[in-house]
Amino acid sequence: MPYPETLKENPKIIFFTDFDGTITLKDSEGNDWLTDNLGFGEQRRKQGNADTLNDKVIFRDSFWEMMESVKTPFPECIKLLCENIKLDPYFKEFYQWSRENKVPVIVLSSGMTPIIRSLLVHLIGPEANDVEIVSNEVVDKAGKTKDQEDGWQLKYHDDSGFGHDKSLTIRPYAKHFADKPNEPRPTMLYAGDGVSDLSAARETDLLFAKKGHVTYCEREGIPFTVFENWQSILGTTKDIFEGKTNLKTVAAEGAHKARQDNAEVETAK
Repeated sequence: MPYPETLKENPKIIFFTDFDGTITLKDSEGNDWLTDNLGFGEQRRKQGNADTLNDKVIFRDSFWEMMESVKTPFPECIKLLCENIKLDPYFKEFYQWSRENKVPVIVLSSGMTPIIRSLLVHLIGPEANDVEIVSNEVVDKAGKTKDQEDGWQLKYHDDSGFGHDKSLTIRPYAKHFADKPNEPRPTMLYAGDGVSDLSAARETDLLFAKKGHVTYCEREGIPFTVFENWQSILGTTKDIFEGKTNLKTVAAEGAHKARQDNAEVETAK
């Protein structure tokens, strides 16, 4: 359910999450798979990624070029992705717990809604149709349809450089409770592994971050804890939900663990 319907049942927690590389396994990202196997290939994709990181091109343009290189009819793309992409095996357990405890799960992605929906339903079951997904769409090309060769294209969610500014989905919640300070405010959590997730995480209370982004979180003052998979995310989220721990403690432990890991790396050099 989109805002403000999400708040009708007064959830204790709202959980925002990225999809590729967060819900899917790191070596099982749908957009990369399409480009490497059906588009212009891995080498050119990786060059585009490097150019984006080095500010030679914006993500929006690089991703558009990747998807335009895929000429396979869209239904066939979805079929192949369902056969080849793997989800973190613990996400299904997390999602079942979230449904039982009325914790909304909102997927924020720079990918494509119909692909994400199809993968979730294929790998979790029909209950995944209830997951709110905020992402880019897929439309017919002029004079063609999606089930034809070279018949589909991206329709970006907004005009930002990422094609989808994830923080825009979260901001209305923050504003809602700023305007209504007497209303019970849910804890807002975020899981992600990309640069676009870091900016969105500023709008929430705690980021479940991959190890590679810890330095950025510390520098920018973003409360975080490190996760390996959705088993650890579920354990921490349950503890917060049940009042066994709090955000301040989790963030302090996350920062302490990150410092320990960094010290071990330096010692090993």
